[in-house]
Amino acid sequence: MVALMRLKRDSYLDSVALLAAIRGMSESDGVEWASAVMATPANVAGLEAEGFDGDALSAAGANDLLLAVRARTEQCALAALDAGDDALFTTSAHEQLHGRAARSVRSLDAAVTAQTGSNVVIVSVPGAYAALEAHKALAAGLDVLLFSDNVSVDDEVALKDHAAAVGHLVMGPGAGTAVLGGCGLGFANVVSRGRVGVVAAAGTGAQEVMALLDRAGEGVSQVIGVGGRDLSTAVGGRMARLAVQALDRDPNTDVILLVSKPPALDVARSVVGSASSTPVVAGLIGVASDTNIDGASAVSPTLEGAVTATLRLLGRPRPDYSTGLVDEVVRVLPGLAQERTLISGLYSGGTLCYEALTLLQPLVGAVWSNTPLDKQFTVPAPAGAHVCLDLGEEEYTKGRPHPMIDPQARIEWLHRVAVQDDLAVVVLDVVLGDGAHADPLAELGPVCAAIAWVGGPRVVVYVLGTQGDPQGLARQREGFQQVGCLVAPTAARAALAAAAIALRQPELVGRGL
Repeated sequence: MVALMRLKRDSYLDSVALLAAIRGMSESDGVEWASAVMATPANVAGLEAEGFDGDALSAAGANDLLLAVRARTEQCALAALDAGDDALFTTSAHEQLHGRAARSVRSLDAAVTAQTGSNVVIVSVPGAYAALEAHKALAAGLDVLLFSDNVSVDDEVALKDHAAAVGHLVMGPGAGTAVLGGCGLGFANVVSRGRVGVVAAAGTGAQEVMALLDRAGEGVSQVIGVGGRDLSTAVGGRMARLAVQALDRDPNTDVILLVSKPPALDVARSVVGSASSTPVVAGLIGVASDTNIDGASAVSPTLEGAVTATLRLLGRPRPDYSTGLVDEVVRVLPGLAQERTLISGLYSGGTLCYEALTLLQPLVGAVWSNTPLDKQFTVPAPAGAHVCLDLGEEEYTKGRPHPMIDPQARIEWLHRVAVQDDLAVVVLDVVLGDGAHADPLAELGPVCAAIAWVGGPRVVVYVLGTQGDPQGLARQREGFQQVGCLVAPTAARAALAAAAIALRQPELVGRGL
Protein backbone atom coordinates (compact mmCIF):
# COMPACT_ATOMS: atom_id res chain seq x y z
CA MET A 1 0.00 0.00 0.00
CA VAL A 2 1.08 3.58 -0.75
CA ALA A 3 0.30 6.38 1.72
CA LEU A 4 0.21 9.96 0.39
CA MET A 5 -0.88 13.33 1.78
CA ARG A 6 -1.60 16.71 0.26
CA LEU A 7 -1.45 19.99 2.23
CA LYS A 8 -3.78 22.86 1.33
CA ARG A 9 -2.64 26.09 3.02
CA ASP A 10 -5.22 28.43 4.61
CA SER A 11 -8.13 26.40 3.25
CA TYR A 12 -10.64 26.20 6.07
CA LEU A 13 -13.70 24.19 5.06
CA ASP A 14 -16.53 22.87 7.20
CA SER A 15 -17.23 19.25 8.02
CA VAL A 16 -19.84 18.86 5.28
CA ALA A 17 -17.30 19.81 2.60
CA LEU A 18 -14.67 17.57 4.18
CA LEU A 19 -17.06 14.63 4.12
CA ALA A 20 -17.65 15.23 0.40
CA ALA A 21 -13.89 15.08 -0.16
CA ILE A 22 -13.56 11.86 1.83
CA ARG A 23 -16.37 10.29 -0.17
CA GLY A 24 -14.73 11.35 -3.45
CA MET A 25 -11.40 9.83 -2.44
CA SER A 26 -12.90 6.68 -0.93
CA GLU A 27 -14.78 5.91 -4.13
CA SER A 28 -11.61 6.10 -6.26
CA ASP A 29 -10.14 2.85 -7.57
CA GLY A 30 -7.67 1.03 -5.33
CA VAL A 31 -8.28 3.13 -2.21
CA GLU A 32 -8.15 1.38 1.15
CA TRP A 33 -8.54 4.42 3.44
CA ALA A 34 -8.98 8.18 3.02
CA SER A 35 -9.37 11.24 5.19
CA ALA A 36 -9.80 15.01 4.81
CA VAL A 37 -9.29 17.04 7.99
CA MET A 38 -8.29 20.44 9.24
CA ALA A 39 -4.78 20.16 10.67
CA THR A 40 -5.67 20.65 14.32
CA PRO A 41 -3.35 18.97 16.85
CA ALA A 42 -5.93 16.22 17.47
CA ASN A 43 -6.36 15.51 13.76
CA VAL A 44 -2.60 15.53 13.15
CA ALA A 45 -2.19 13.02 15.99
CA GLY A 46 -4.90 10.89 14.40
CA LEU A 47 -3.06 10.83 11.07
CA GLU A 48 0.18 9.95 12.84
CA ALA A 49 -1.65 7.05 14.50
CA GLU A 50 -2.69 5.90 11.03
CA GLY A 51 0.97 5.78 10.00
CA PHE A 52 1.28 9.11 8.18
CA ASP A 53 4.29 11.32 8.85
CA GLY A 54 6.63 13.68 7.03
CA ASP A 55 6.95 17.33 6.12
CA ALA A 56 3.24 17.90 5.40
CA LEU A 57 2.25 17.01 8.95
CA SER A 58 5.04 18.92 10.66
CA ALA A 59 4.42 22.03 8.57
CA ALA A 60 0.63 22.07 8.90
CA GLY A 61 -1.28 24.56 11.02
CA ALA A 62 -4.83 24.58 12.34
CA ASN A 63 -6.10 26.64 9.38
CA ASP A 64 -4.58 24.25 6.84
CA LEU A 65 -6.34 21.30 5.27
CA LEU A 66 -4.86 17.82 4.86
CA LEU A 67 -5.94 15.19 2.38
CA ALA A 68 -4.61 11.72 3.19
CA VAL A 69 -5.06 8.43 1.38
CA ARG A 70 -3.81 4.85 1.41
CA ALA A 71 -4.13 3.11 -1.93
CA ARG A 72 -2.92 0.09 -3.86
CA THR A 73 -0.48 2.06 -6.02
CA GLU A 74 0.97 5.57 -6.17
CA GLN A 75 -1.09 6.23 -9.28
CA CYS A 76 -4.28 5.24 -7.43
CA ALA A 77 -3.32 7.43 -4.48
CA LEU A 78 -2.65 10.47 -6.68
CA ALA A 79 -5.90 9.97 -8.53
CA ALA A 80 -7.76 9.79 -5.21
CA LEU A 81 -6.15 13.01 -3.97
CA ASP A 82 -7.21 14.68 -7.21
CA ALA A 83 -10.75 13.42 -6.63
CA GLY A 84 -10.66 14.97 -3.17
CA ASP A 85 -9.51 18.25 -4.66
CA ASP A 86 -12.31 18.14 -7.19
CA ALA A 87 -14.92 17.54 -4.50
CA LEU A 88 -13.63 20.45 -2.45
CA PHE A 89 -12.76 23.10 -4.98
CA THR A 90 -14.45 22.48 -8.34
CA THR A 91 -17.08 25.13 -9.08
CA SER A 92 -20.39 23.70 -7.97
CA ALA A 93 -23.67 23.79 -9.85
CA HIS A 94 -24.90 26.30 -7.25
CA GLU A 95 -21.95 28.59 -8.02
CA GLN A 96 -22.52 28.27 -11.75
CA LEU A 97 -26.14 29.26 -11.22
CA HIS A 98 -25.50 32.21 -8.91
CA GLY A 99 -22.17 33.41 -10.27
CA ARG A 100 -19.24 34.93 -8.45
CA ALA A 101 -21.31 35.93 -5.42
CA ALA A 102 -21.43 32.33 -4.23
CA ARG A 103 -17.65 32.02 -4.43
CA SER A 104 -16.94 35.36 -2.74
CA VAL A 105 -19.08 34.75 0.35
CA ARG A 106 -16.78 34.33 3.35
CA SER A 107 -18.99 35.47 6.24
CA LEU A 108 -22.52 35.12 7.50
CA ASP A 109 -23.26 38.79 6.79
CA ALA A 110 -22.10 38.40 3.20
CA ALA A 111 -24.22 35.27 2.76
CA VAL A 112 -27.34 37.01 4.06
CA THR A 113 -26.70 39.92 1.71
CA ALA A 114 -26.06 37.64 -1.28
CA GLN A 115 -29.09 35.43 -0.63
CA THR A 116 -31.90 37.64 0.52
CA GLY A 117 -35.04 35.98 1.75
CA SER A 118 -33.26 33.18 3.61
CA ASN A 119 -34.67 32.33 7.01
CA VAL A 120 -32.49 29.43 8.21
CA VAL A 121 -28.72 29.13 8.54
CA ILE A 122 -26.81 25.87 8.99
CA VAL A 123 -23.77 26.40 11.22
CA SER A 124 -21.04 23.82 10.72
CA VAL A 125 -17.77 25.22 12.07
CA PRO A 126 -15.51 24.09 14.94
CA GLY A 127 -17.24 24.23 18.29
CA ALA A 128 -15.08 27.08 19.56
CA TYR A 129 -16.58 29.37 16.86
CA ALA A 130 -20.00 27.80 16.43
CA ALA A 131 -21.78 29.63 19.25
CA LEU A 132 -20.59 33.04 18.01
CA GLU A 133 -21.81 32.34 14.47
CA ALA A 134 -25.14 31.11 15.82
CA HIS A 135 -25.56 34.29 17.89
CA LYS A 136 -24.86 36.34 14.74
CA ALA A 137 -27.49 34.38 12.84
CA LEU A 138 -30.10 34.95 15.54
CA ALA A 139 -29.29 38.66 15.56
CA ALA A 140 -29.82 38.67 11.78
CA GLY A 141 -33.31 37.25 12.23
CA LEU A 142 -32.54 33.67 11.20
CA ASP A 143 -33.39 30.30 12.69
CA VAL A 144 -30.30 28.15 13.27
CA LEU A 145 -29.54 24.50 12.61
CA LEU A 146 -26.40 24.06 14.69
CA PHE A 147 -24.74 21.04 13.09
CA SER A 148 -21.52 21.62 15.06
CA ASP A 149 -20.85 19.76 18.28
CA ASN A 150 -18.29 20.46 21.01
CA VAL A 151 -20.38 23.46 22.09
CA SER A 152 -20.40 23.88 25.87
CA VAL A 153 -23.58 23.55 27.90
CA ASP A 154 -23.23 27.17 29.03
CA ASP A 155 -23.00 28.33 25.41
CA GLU A 156 -25.99 26.17 24.49
CA VAL A 157 -28.10 27.67 27.27
CA ALA A 158 -27.07 31.21 26.30
CA LEU A 159 -27.90 30.56 22.64
CA LYS A 160 -31.31 29.14 23.43
CA ASP A 161 -32.12 32.02 25.77
CA HIS A 162 -31.14 34.40 22.95
CA ALA A 163 -33.35 32.46 20.54
CA ALA A 164 -36.32 32.63 22.92
CA ALA A 165 -35.83 36.38 23.33
CA VAL A 166 -35.93 37.02 19.57
CA GLY A 167 -38.56 34.40 18.69
CA HIS A 168 -36.35 32.02 16.72
CA LEU A 169 -35.14 28.42 16.96
CA VAL A 170 -31.68 27.03 17.70
CA MET A 171 -31.74 23.41 16.57
CA GLY A 172 -28.74 21.75 18.16
CA PRO A 173 -25.86 21.70 18.92
CA GLY A 174 -25.09 18.42 17.21
CA ALA A 175 -28.41 18.54 15.33
CA GLY A 176 -27.99 16.60 12.11
CA THR A 177 -31.63 16.22 11.04
CA ALA A 178 -34.52 18.57 10.38
CA VAL A 179 -37.39 18.92 7.91
CA LEU A 180 -38.73 22.47 7.68
CA GLY A 181 -41.43 23.43 5.23
CA GLY A 182 -40.90 20.15 3.40
CA CYS A 183 -37.16 20.75 2.99
CA GLY A 184 -34.83 18.18 4.55
CA LEU A 185 -31.70 19.51 6.24
CA GLY A 186 -28.66 17.42 7.15
CA PHE A 187 -29.32 13.67 7.31
CA ALA A 188 -32.99 13.59 6.37
CA ASN A 189 -35.29 11.20 4.58
CA VAL A 190 -37.63 12.09 1.73
CA VAL A 191 -41.04 12.02 3.39
CA SER A 192 -44.53 13.19 2.49
CA ARG A 193 -46.15 16.22 4.09
CA GLY A 194 -48.60 15.30 6.80
CA ARG A 195 -50.12 16.00 10.17
CA VAL A 196 -47.36 15.02 12.60
CA GLY A 197 -44.93 17.55 14.01
CA VAL A 198 -41.77 15.91 15.36
CA VAL A 199 -39.59 17.43 18.08
CA ALA A 200 -36.47 15.33 18.45
CA ALA A 201 -33.49 15.30 20.78
CA ALA A 202 -32.14 12.33 18.81
CA GLY A 203 -31.02 12.42 15.16
CA THR A 204 -31.63 8.89 13.92
CA GLY A 205 -34.60 8.76 16.27
CA ALA A 206 -36.13 11.58 14.21
CA GLN A 207 -35.31 9.71 11.02
CA GLU A 208 -36.82 6.48 12.29
CA VAL A 209 -40.16 8.02 13.26
CA MET A 210 -40.49 10.11 10.10
CA ALA A 211 -39.70 7.07 7.94
CA LEU A 212 -42.14 4.79 9.80
CA LEU A 213 -44.86 7.44 9.56
CA ASP A 214 -44.26 7.82 5.82
CA ARG A 215 -44.36 4.08 5.26
CA ALA A 216 -47.68 3.92 7.16
CA GLY A 217 -49.20 6.51 4.82
CA GLU A 218 -48.81 9.52 7.11
CA GLY A 219 -46.40 12.42 6.77
CA VAL A 220 -44.80 15.19 8.81
CA SER A 221 -45.57 18.88 9.05
CA GLN A 222 -42.14 19.73 10.47
CA VAL A 223 -39.24 17.89 12.08
CA ILE A 224 -37.38 20.07 14.57
CA GLY A 225 -34.14 18.68 16.00
CA VAL A 226 -33.22 20.31 19.30
CA GLY A 227 -29.89 18.64 20.19
CA GLY A 228 -29.24 15.64 22.39
CA ARG A 229 -28.86 17.64 25.63
CA ASP A 230 -31.97 19.79 25.35
CA LEU A 231 -34.11 17.66 27.66
CA SER A 232 -31.38 17.38 30.28
CA THR A 233 -31.63 19.14 33.62
CA ALA A 234 -28.82 21.51 32.61
CA VAL A 235 -30.54 22.80 29.46
CA GLY A 236 -34.05 22.37 30.79
CA GLY A 237 -35.91 21.75 27.52
CA ARG A 238 -35.49 25.35 26.43
CA MET A 239 -35.74 24.65 22.72
CA ALA A 240 -38.09 21.67 22.90
CA ARG A 241 -40.66 23.87 24.66
CA LEU A 242 -40.39 26.54 21.97
CA ALA A 243 -40.68 23.89 19.25
CA VAL A 244 -43.74 22.30 20.86
CA GLN A 245 -45.37 25.71 21.25
CA ALA A 246 -44.69 26.54 17.60
CA LEU A 247 -46.21 23.24 16.44
CA ASP A 248 -49.15 23.73 18.81
CA ARG A 249 -49.95 26.94 16.91
CA ASP A 250 -49.48 25.30 13.49
CA PRO A 251 -52.83 24.54 11.84
CA ASN A 252 -51.20 21.78 9.79
CA THR A 253 -50.07 19.83 12.88
CA ASP A 254 -52.63 17.50 14.47
CA VAL A 255 -50.27 15.49 16.71
CA ILE A 256 -46.87 16.34 18.18
CA LEU A 257 -44.37 13.48 18.58
CA LEU A 258 -41.57 14.14 21.07
CA VAL A 259 -38.53 11.87 20.64
CA SER A 260 -35.65 11.57 23.10
CA LYS A 261 -33.26 9.23 24.80
CA PRO A 262 -34.07 9.12 28.54
CA PRO A 263 -34.70 12.76 29.53
CA ALA A 264 -34.91 14.41 32.90
CA LEU A 265 -38.54 13.46 33.56
CA ASP A 266 -39.47 16.80 35.11
CA VAL A 267 -38.11 18.51 31.97
CA ALA A 268 -40.07 16.15 29.71
CA ARG A 269 -43.22 16.94 31.68
CA SER A 270 -42.69 20.69 31.27
CA VAL A 271 -42.13 20.26 27.51
CA VAL A 272 -45.26 18.14 27.05
CA GLY A 273 -47.24 20.57 29.17
CA SER A 274 -46.30 23.49 26.94
CA ALA A 275 -48.82 22.31 24.30
CA SER A 276 -52.18 23.88 25.01
CA SER A 277 -54.43 21.98 22.59
CA THR A 278 -52.47 19.62 20.33
CA PRO A 279 -52.05 16.05 21.65
CA VAL A 280 -48.47 15.01 22.39
CA VAL A 281 -47.00 11.51 22.19
CA ALA A 282 -43.76 11.07 24.13
CA GLY A 283 -41.33 8.56 22.63
CA LEU A 284 -38.77 8.37 25.44
CA ILE A 285 -36.42 5.51 24.61
CA GLY A 286 -35.86 3.06 27.43
CA VAL A 287 -38.05 4.66 30.09
CA ALA A 288 -40.06 2.33 32.28
CA SER A 289 -43.28 1.23 30.60
CA ASP A 290 -45.37 2.68 33.46
CA THR A 291 -43.73 6.14 33.28
CA ASN A 292 -46.30 8.90 33.68
CA ILE A 293 -45.90 12.17 31.80
CA ASP A 294 -48.76 14.51 32.73
CA GLY A 295 -50.54 15.74 29.61
CA ALA A 296 -49.06 13.16 27.24
CA SER A 297 -51.60 11.21 25.19
CA ALA A 298 -49.18 8.26 25.25
CA VAL A 299 -45.70 7.44 26.51
CA SER A 300 -43.63 4.79 24.72
CA PRO A 301 -40.16 3.40 25.51
CA THR A 302 -39.58 2.55 21.81
CA LEU A 303 -39.70 4.50 18.56
CA GLU A 304 -41.97 1.91 16.97
CA GLY A 305 -44.39 2.16 19.88
CA ALA A 306 -44.39 5.96 19.69
CA VAL A 307 -45.26 5.86 15.99
CA THR A 308 -48.01 3.31 16.59
CA ALA A 309 -49.54 5.55 19.28
CA THR A 310 -49.33 8.56 16.98
CA LEU A 311 -51.07 6.73 14.15
CA ARG A 312 -53.81 5.63 16.55
CA LEU A 313 -54.52 9.26 17.48
CA LEU A 314 -54.81 10.09 13.78
CA GLY A 315 -57.27 7.26 13.17
CA ARG A 316 -54.75 5.28 11.12
CA PRO A 317 -54.69 1.46 11.37
CA ARG A 318 -52.00 -0.06 13.55
CA PRO A 319 -49.18 -1.46 11.38
CA ASP A 320 -48.42 -5.13 11.96
CA TYR A 321 -44.64 -5.21 12.25
CA SER A 322 -44.40 -8.83 13.39
CA THR A 323 -46.27 -10.70 10.64
CA GLY A 324 -43.90 -13.13 8.95
CA LEU A 325 -41.00 -12.22 11.22
CA VAL A 326 -41.30 -15.35 13.33
CA ASP A 327 -41.09 -17.41 10.13
CA GLU A 328 -38.02 -15.43 9.07
CA VAL A 329 -36.25 -16.23 12.33
CA VAL A 330 -37.19 -19.89 11.94
CA ARG A 331 -35.78 -19.76 8.40
CA VAL A 332 -32.34 -18.55 9.45
CA LEU A 333 -31.92 -20.82 12.50
CA PRO A 334 -31.14 -24.18 10.82
CA GLY A 335 -27.46 -24.98 10.75
CA LEU A 336 -26.55 -22.40 13.38
CA ALA A 337 -24.09 -24.18 15.66
CA GLN A 338 -25.20 -24.50 19.29
CA GLU A 339 -22.09 -22.74 20.56
CA ARG A 340 -23.13 -19.62 18.65
CA THR A 341 -25.03 -17.64 21.28
CA LEU A 342 -23.70 -14.05 21.16
CA ILE A 343 -24.95 -10.83 19.57
CA SER A 344 -22.85 -8.14 17.87
CA GLY A 345 -24.61 -4.89 16.95
CA LEU A 346 -22.70 -2.66 14.50
CA TYR A 347 -24.74 0.54 14.36
CA SER A 348 -24.35 3.77 12.44
CA GLY A 349 -27.25 5.47 14.26
CA GLY A 350 -26.61 6.29 17.90
CA THR A 351 -30.29 6.40 18.83
CA LEU A 352 -30.94 3.04 17.19
CA CYS A 353 -27.99 1.53 19.06
CA TYR A 354 -29.31 2.88 22.35
CA GLU A 355 -32.80 1.55 21.68
CA ALA A 356 -31.32 -1.87 20.89
CA LEU A 357 -29.51 -1.87 24.22
CA THR A 358 -32.76 -1.15 26.08
CA LEU A 359 -34.51 -4.03 24.32
CA LEU A 360 -31.71 -6.60 24.41
CA GLN A 361 -30.46 -6.29 27.96
CA PRO A 362 -33.65 -7.50 29.68
CA LEU A 363 -33.70 -10.51 27.34
CA VAL A 364 -30.07 -11.64 27.05
CA GLY A 365 -28.36 -10.03 30.04
CA ALA A 366 -25.50 -7.55 30.03
CA VAL A 367 -24.68 -5.94 26.68
CA TRP A 368 -21.36 -4.13 26.41
CA SER A 369 -21.08 -0.92 24.42
CA ASN A 370 -19.21 2.33 23.91
CA THR A 371 -22.56 3.94 24.92
CA PRO A 372 -23.75 1.43 27.56
CA LEU A 373 -26.84 1.63 29.72
CA ASP A 374 -24.56 1.00 32.70
CA LYS A 375 -20.99 2.30 32.65
CA GLN A 376 -19.70 -0.95 34.11
CA PHE A 377 -20.40 -2.49 30.69
CA THR A 378 -18.22 -0.06 28.74
CA VAL A 379 -16.08 -1.68 26.03
CA PRO A 380 -13.59 -3.32 25.70
CA ALA A 381 -15.79 -6.29 26.48
CA PRO A 382 -14.60 -9.59 27.97
CA ALA A 383 -14.71 -12.81 25.98
CA GLY A 384 -18.18 -14.30 25.72
CA ALA A 385 -20.01 -10.96 25.92
CA HIS A 386 -22.79 -9.46 23.84
CA VAL A 387 -21.65 -6.16 22.27
CA CYS A 388 -23.48 -3.29 20.55
CA LEU A 389 -21.35 -0.46 19.16
CA ASP A 390 -22.33 3.00 17.98
CA LEU A 391 -19.73 3.37 15.24
CA GLY A 392 -20.78 6.95 14.63
CA GLU A 393 -19.25 8.07 17.92
CA GLU A 394 -16.11 10.19 17.86
CA GLU A 395 -13.75 7.40 18.92
CA TYR A 396 -14.61 5.51 15.72
CA THR A 397 -14.81 8.45 13.30
CA LYS A 398 -11.53 10.27 13.94
CA GLY A 399 -9.95 10.85 10.56
CA ARG A 400 -12.67 9.02 8.66
CA PRO A 401 -16.27 9.59 7.53
CA HIS A 402 -19.37 8.77 9.53
CA PRO A 403 -20.54 5.19 8.82
CA MET A 404 -23.77 6.52 7.29
CA ILE A 405 -21.61 8.08 4.60
CA ASP A 406 -18.88 5.48 4.22
CA PRO A 407 -19.58 1.78 5.03
CA GLN A 408 -15.86 0.90 5.16
CA ALA A 409 -15.60 1.01 8.96
CA ARG A 410 -18.46 -1.45 9.32
CA ILE A 411 -17.02 -3.68 6.62
CA GLU A 412 -13.83 -3.89 8.68
CA TRP A 413 -15.87 -4.74 11.79
CA LEU A 414 -17.88 -7.34 9.90
CA HIS A 415 -14.68 -9.10 8.85
CA ARG A 416 -13.48 -8.91 12.46
CA VAL A 417 -16.57 -10.40 14.10
CA ALA A 418 -17.28 -12.98 11.37
CA VAL A 419 -14.44 -15.17 12.65
CA GLN A 420 -15.93 -15.44 16.17
CA ASP A 421 -17.07 -19.02 16.53
CA ASP A 422 -19.43 -18.10 19.41
CA LEU A 423 -21.25 -15.31 17.56
CA ALA A 424 -24.86 -16.10 16.64
CA VAL A 425 -26.01 -12.88 14.99
CA VAL A 426 -24.80 -9.53 13.67
CA VAL A 427 -27.23 -6.58 13.60
CA LEU A 428 -26.76 -3.74 11.10
CA ASP A 429 -28.77 -0.57 10.62
CA VAL A 430 -28.63 0.82 7.08
CA VAL A 431 -29.70 4.47 6.98
CA LEU A 432 -30.90 5.89 3.67
CA GLY A 433 -31.76 9.45 2.71
CA ASP A 434 -30.06 12.68 1.77
CA GLY A 435 -26.46 12.78 2.93
CA ALA A 436 -26.17 9.01 3.33
CA HIS A 437 -24.11 6.67 1.13
CA ALA A 438 -25.47 6.43 -2.41
CA ASP A 439 -25.79 2.61 -2.37
CA PRO A 440 -25.03 0.86 0.94
CA LEU A 441 -26.25 -2.47 -0.47
CA ALA A 442 -23.45 -2.46 -3.04
CA GLU A 443 -20.84 -2.13 -0.29
CA LEU A 444 -22.30 -4.16 2.57
CA GLY A 445 -24.23 -6.79 0.61
CA PRO A 446 -21.22 -8.81 -0.66
CA VAL A 447 -19.73 -8.97 2.85
CA CYS A 448 -23.03 -10.15 4.32
CA ALA A 449 -23.27 -12.78 1.58
CA ALA A 450 -19.73 -14.00 2.30
CA ILE A 451 -20.52 -14.38 6.01
CA ALA A 452 -23.60 -16.47 5.21
CA TRP A 453 -21.66 -18.55 2.67
CA VAL A 454 -19.01 -19.66 5.14
CA GLY A 455 -21.61 -20.71 7.73
CA GLY A 456 -20.89 -17.83 10.06
CA PRO A 457 -23.30 -15.81 12.21
CA ARG A 458 -26.69 -14.80 10.87
CA VAL A 459 -27.07 -11.20 9.73
CA VAL A 460 -30.10 -9.08 10.68
CA VAL A 461 -30.48 -5.82 8.75
CA TYR A 462 -32.81 -2.92 9.34
CA VAL A 463 -33.08 -0.46 6.45
CA LEU A 464 -34.20 2.96 7.69
CA GLY A 465 -35.67 4.84 4.77
CA THR A 466 -38.58 5.59 2.48
CA GLN A 467 -39.43 4.88 -1.12
CA GLY A 468 -38.72 8.52 -1.89
CA ASP A 469 -35.11 8.23 -0.73
CA PRO A 470 -32.59 8.30 -3.59
CA GLN A 471 -31.19 4.86 -2.66
CA GLY A 472 -34.63 3.21 -3.02
CA LEU A 473 -36.00 1.48 0.07
CA ALA A 474 -37.48 -1.54 -1.74
CA ARG A 475 -34.31 -2.18 -3.75
CA GLN A 476 -32.13 -2.02 -0.65
CA ARG A 477 -34.40 -4.32 1.37
CA GLU A 478 -34.76 -6.86 -1.44
CA GLY A 479 -31.03 -6.86 -2.08
CA PHE A 480 -30.18 -7.68 1.52
CA GLN A 481 -32.80 -10.42 1.54
CA GLN A 482 -31.32 -11.93 -1.60
CA VAL A 483 -27.88 -12.26 0.00
CA GLY A 484 -29.39 -14.19 2.93
CA CYS A 485 -30.01 -11.47 5.53
CA LEU A 486 -33.09 -11.29 7.72
CA VAL A 487 -34.53 -7.84 6.98
CA ALA A 488 -36.58 -6.39 9.84
CA PRO A 489 -39.40 -3.83 9.42
CA THR A 490 -38.30 -1.54 12.29
CA ALA A 491 -35.16 -0.96 14.30
CA ALA A 492 -36.84 -2.34 17.42
CA ARG A 493 -37.85 -5.56 15.62
CA ALA A 494 -34.27 -5.98 14.38
CA ALA A 495 -33.06 -5.99 18.00
CA LEU A 496 -35.78 -8.46 18.99
CA ALA A 497 -34.88 -10.68 16.02
CA ALA A 498 -31.27 -10.72 17.19
CA ALA A 499 -32.35 -11.85 20.66
CA ALA A 500 -34.68 -14.46 19.13
CA ILE A 501 -31.84 -15.94 17.10
CA ALA A 502 -29.32 -15.91 19.94
CA LEU A 503 -31.79 -17.51 22.36
CA ARG A 504 -33.47 -19.76 19.73
CA GLN A 505 -36.84 -18.26 20.72
CA PRO A 506 -38.55 -17.08 17.51
CA GLU A 507 -41.65 -15.95 19.39
CA LEU A 508 -39.70 -13.01 20.89
CA VAL A 509 -40.06 -10.99 17.68
CA GLY A 510 -43.83 -10.84 18.18
CA ARG A 511 -43.65 -9.05 21.52
CA GLY A 512 -45.80 -5.97 21.98
CA LEU A 513 -43.94 -2.67 21.94
